[in-house]
Amino acid sequence: MSSLQDQLLKAGLIDAKKAKQTKKEKAKQAKGQRKSAQPHIDETKEAAKRALAEKAERDRQLNAERDALAQQKAIQAQIKQLISLNKLPKDGDIAYNFKDGTTIKKVHVSQKLVDQLSRGQLAIAKLDNGYEVVPAVVAEKIAMRDASFVVAQIVKTAEVEAEDDPYADYAIPDDLMW
Repeated sequence: MSSLQDQLLKAGLIDAKKAKQTKKEKAKQAKGQRKSAQPHIDETKEAAKRALAEKAERDRQLNAERDALAQQKAIQAQIKQLISLNKLPKDGDIAYNFKDGTTIKKVHVSQKLVDQLSRGQLAIAKLDNGYEVVPAVVAEKIAMRDASFVVAQIVKTAEVEAEDDPYADYAIPDDLMW
């Protein structure tokens, strides 16, 4: 079976020159369609996908920051609750001096609390703008969450004394009053 073009040529309805010209045009169209059949990357779609990915990443970062901030606030609330529930009364007449950063602060406590502070059984924790005396166990719990809240705590360590220490015979009192 011959093509329609061949049939029209035989019938004399079209001439050979015209037939060749239309054949060339059809070949060009087919070639152009083959080239465009390759995946055409749509730049606007790619830009939209990139923008969505960037927005998702930004949202993840903001959520992570928000979660970290909420967790920090929760930790601070736990610390404040630990201090306020376990604080000991400061109704003494002896000023106990301690160092907070680079400044020397004082808390008025009883002689019993001074002895316990010097033995490391109690510690001083910072609550808002003041200082509270808390048991050492509570101070350790506070330090696990945020060490900056525990201001003064005497930690007993195994004392290693050198044999050639000339001052080994002189005990240094740890409850000196300034």
